[in-house]
Amino acid sequence: MPTPLPMTPQPCLSVVMPAYNEQATIAASARRVLKSPWCAQLVIVDDGSTDDTARFAHELAKADERVLVLAQPANQGKGAALRKGFAAATADIVIVQDADLEYDPGEFGTVVGPIVAGDADVVFGSRFMSGGAHRVLYFWHYLGNRLLTTLSNAFTNLNLTDMETCYKAFRRDVIQGIVVEEDRFGFEPEITAKVARRELRIYEVGISYAGRTYAEGKKIGWRDGVHALVCIVKYSPLGERIRRR
Repeated sequence: MPTPLPMTPQPCLSVVMPAYNEQATIAASARRVLKSPWCAQLVIVDDGSTDDTARFAHELAKADERVLVLAQPANQGKGAALRKGFAAATADIVIVQDADLEYDPGEFGTVVGPIVAGDADVVFGSRFMSGGAHRVLYFWHYLGNRLLTTLSNAFTNLNLTDMETCYKAFRRDVIQGIVVEEDRFGFEPEITAKVARRELRIYEVGISYAGRTYAEGKKIGWRDGVHALVCIVKYSPLGERIRRR
């Protein structure tokens, strides 16, 4: 039986938020994070934004001591921003939060629950195993995600339903003990392969999802999907065995 969660959540989360040209949403997204009783620290990593993202982030830091703002000298990508943010995390559990309002910080308790209960080292929040609300958008994105998740599972021997999800939570010692090599969206298959190689306790929970359109600022494209295939082979245990032959 899993250990029940505490009735009153304790602030045990470092929330790492990479942000690139998110001036339209970063303030609202950060406020949602800070409203969560689970949030002990919010690390915003401005990834070389050319709009007012950095200014809004620093205003948030002035208003709340839990907010730490870090800056990349130029746009390097999500993976590079997360690498910087993970190193600065200080709470017991670390979770990734995009700055675009697609994921709901009100579900932090659901995502980190298995870690808090002592059952998991890593938790993935799946958009495909939830009864929650989901915005209906792009068929080809959905199909590409399912293909990448299936291939990732084949190479890692996991049975995830959503490898590409933003909501990934880790015990801090786990994520700070992993070297993140990918600078851009290759982070998702890379980190999945690396936690699989360590034989960590990985859980998956259902979450809601309010996806954006490209007009609203969605950034991932087909080239990122192709590179994800490369990363699946590059970092997975099976890929390593194949390369050695």
